[in-house]
Amino acid sequence: MAKPYKPLKLLAESGEDVTIFSAALQDAIAQIGDFSYEPKSHIFRLVFNRFCGELGQRGAGLRVRSALQIHGVLQAQAKRLKQGLDEGVVSLLSISFEGEADGPGGDMVLTFSGDGQLRLSVECVDMILADISEPWGASSRPKHQIDD
Repeated sequence: MAKPYKPLKLLAESGEDVTIFSAALQDAIAQIGDFSYEPKSHIFRLVFNRFCGELGQRGAGLRVRSALQIHGVLQAQAKRLKQGLDEGVVSLLSISFEGEADGPGGDMVLTFSGDGQLRLSVECVDMILADISEPWGASSRPKHQIDD
């Protein structure tokens, strides 16, 4: 029997917390138009269709709309992401934090399939992830080829 759905609401304040966000958002799908950066308020927002791997369901599984908000963003750099193509679809592989030895700041690195990358220079780790919709049936379960 499938576990009942309980919306995720997570807060990250350390590099260790980022690994939990990365696991929750692995295989999340988004459109480039669902990314926004507000330099004056230092906030980067992303909206994903997140695969609900934590439910352990059979079959194709479930997806849910989730919002990720990253605070304290000083600079944003995209690599191999089709900026300006709002309907361009990307799949998130991982999120990592590369911290500085002498302070709380560093780079939040979001890695996407196809070698896409979003690098956010941040004052510190300060992220919120929340599910913002009811789940729906996924069309397929994510698959990963494991290289030997």
